[in-house]
Amino acid sequence: MLRGSKVGLRARHEDDVPVLQAELGDDVVNASRAAGGPWLPITPGSKESPFAVDGKKEEGRVPFSVVELDGGALVGVATLWGIDTHNRSAHVGLGLLPSARGKSYGTDVVAVLCHYGFVVRGLHRLQIETLSDNHAMLRAAERNGFVREGVLRSAAWVMGEFLDEVLLGLLVQEWKPDSTN
Repeated sequence: MLRGSKVGLRARHEDDVPVLQAELGDDVVNASRAAGGPWLPITPGSKESPFAVDGKKEEGRVPFSVVELDGGALVGVATLWGIDTHNRSAHVGLGLLPSARGKSYGTDVVAVLCHYGFVVRGLHRLQIETLSDNHAMLRAAERNGFVREGVLRSAAWVMGEFLDEVLLGLLVQEWKPDSTN
C-alpha cells in the first residue's frame, strides 16, 4: 500500500466494488461530472462497473482504492491513467465518497499519486483535467504544486450544459514531496 499522511492507496478489493458503485457510480450527477461521458445505469454485480475487479492488468491505467490510514475505511478511488511510457507522462484522477469529502483527503490522494508517478513509475509530467467549478480538486492540485496551464472552453457536456475544463500540470523537477505538509 502507498501511504500518505491521512490515506492509503491499495489494490481494489472485490468488497469495494458495491460500495463504490452505489456511492459514486449510481449518483447520476457525480458520475456525469467525473466520467467524461453519459451516465449509464449498471446492474449490481456487473463486470461493466468502472470499479469492477477483473484481475487483468490494463496497460496505461493503474486503479487504486483509497482507504483511511486510521481504521482502514474505504473512502474513494484514485487512478493514474493515460500513462505514456515514451513521453513519461500520465493523468491523475480521484473520486471521494460523499462522507469523505471536506477532510483534505483529496490533497493527500494527489500527493500519494505524485509520489507513485514520479518515484515509483519514473514519470516526468503529471496532468489533471477537472471541471472549472470543481474547487476541491483545483485546491488539491494546486496545494501539490500543479500549475494551471489553460482552460478548455465549453469542453465538457455535463447534465445538459457545456462546462469549461481546467488543465493543470506538474513536472518532476517542480514537485516538492512535502508541499502539502
